[in-house]
Amino acid sequence: MDTPVTKHPFLNDLGKYGAIPPTILVIFGASGDLTARKLLPAIYNLSHDNFLPPDFYLIGFGRKEISDDQFRKDSANDLSQFSRRPYNASLWESVERNTFYFTGQYDNLENFYHLKGKVEEIEKSVGRDTQLMFYISTPPGVFQTIIDNLGESGLAGRHRGKACASKVVIEKPFGRDLQSAVELNKKIGCHFQESQVFRIDHYLGKETVQDLLVQRFANSIFEPIWNFRYVDCVQITVAEALGVGSRAGYYDKNGALRDMIQNHAMQLLSLVAMEPPVSTSPEDIRNEKVKLLKAIQPINCQIEGGDVIRGQYSEGLVDGQKVPGYLSEPQINKASFTETYAAIRLYINNWRWNGVPFYIRSGKRMPRRISEIAVRFRRPPGSLFTDPNRYHLASNTMVIQIQPDEGTTLLVNSKVPGLETLTQPVKMYFRYSSTFGMNVPEAYERLLLDAMMGDGTLFIRSDETEASWKLFTPVLQFWQDMEARGLQHYPSGSWGPLAAERLLWESKHEWRSPGF
Repeated sequence: MDTPVTKHPFLNDLGKYGAIPPTILVIFGASGDLTARKLLPAIYNLSHDNFLPPDFYLIGFGRKEISDDQFRKDSANDLSQFSRRPYNASLWESVERNTFYFTGQYDNLENFYHLKGKVEEIEKSVGRDTQLMFYISTPPGVFQTIIDNLGESGLAGRHRGKACASKVVIEKPFGRDLQSAVELNKKIGCHFQESQVFRIDHYLGKETVQDLLVQRFANSIFEPIWNFRYVDCVQITVAEALGVGSRAGYYDKNGALRDMIQNHAMQLLSLVAMEPPVSTSPEDIRNEKVKLLKAIQPINCQIEGGDVIRGQYSEGLVDGQKVPGYLSEPQINKASFTETYAAIRLYINNWRWNGVPFYIRSGKRMPRRISEIAVRFRRPPGSLFTDPNRYHLASNTMVIQIQPDEGTTLLVNSKVPGLETLTQPVKMYFRYSSTFGMNVPEAYERLLLDAMMGDGTLFIRSDETEASWKLFTPVLQFWQDMEARGLQHYPSGSWGPLAAERLLWESKHEWRSPGF
């Protein structure tokens, strides 16, 4: 007998999905920072907007000894601190009374059988089949152990083939290189079908990232010029003002390429450069993303004249405050050659992007936190408006700002009012906050909802993560072999090392100043 499901009129109006099965969400790593800052607020706001089924249960699973009551109190405190909406105890009550905490070890199979007993107890009280959604929010070293135990205990295979089949949501990183990513995917495939797996990259849940498909394919003015004939270059910047902070132990083993570029930045590149999918179905969109990644030319790894630059921040000023260099940060190996900045030049071997360079940079201790995509168009041909004393012209540029102020800016040239014919660049702005005047949902709200409904559009497929690692594993190996050779240094509060500028000068380009 099929599981009864809860209807949501808003979703029906969208024509996307009409139902969410009764759900038990199990969060592994429930006492961690991600749960407090992102997952619990996302659940609260989904409940606030009536997107959770009435039969919704939350189980926190962790190694820390916490009672159900204490977990509920801690959750309420977290919501008071981190929710985008003010915490309302009465609105949270329906979720809170169905919230539990389970203390267990990730490598203890017996603990998973006990968890299974709790799930069956809940399902019996509900009186119908429920879908189980496991959210793995733990250090990556225990991913495979948790997945194995979910499989061995039978939790992974519950209700397979039905709308309420078990699901697993996995936080990045999906491996450290191609080999480890392949091994992780094989392990997942032993216990879960691909349709049950949701590899999460929170950038894909951001409104502006989702809007990329609409901007490209719902506006006829863009698609005809979205190719090598009109686009001069594309720049993707993912910048952070903060240093490594409390993540020093994790970061020093990974660096900027693994932490930001291999996942976040490549997701942005895939969406901005992929071919039009035949439909908006998850598989059609993900097929085009994979095709795009496979079309990227292998990266030229050389210290001089290559396609990659790496750097490490030294002491400097950020927001007027003196900050230490990377090697002076607590818990950082004083001989570390881990990159805190990486810049890469990519070329895509297909008709649309023949010869167009894609520049990606990401770094810590930069002047400000900002993530954006800038599509710079070629200058118009001809000899009009060439006198630099009268005509101040700039290349037309479309900037999609991902964070912190989500929106789109178009830079065009315009005549200055007056009797003389003078020109200057002007900006046309669109901002979500001013246009829609609404409290924009956070990324994890959309992603949790989509996972509950089984929509994989905004999640990463196994072949997609492997295609990305195949591109970057040779770079990581090259840097490992070079150790500190070729590692550049840049002062905190700058936009990176000078060598990253040279990466663009070879093509007569320059990095733009983000956030105009």
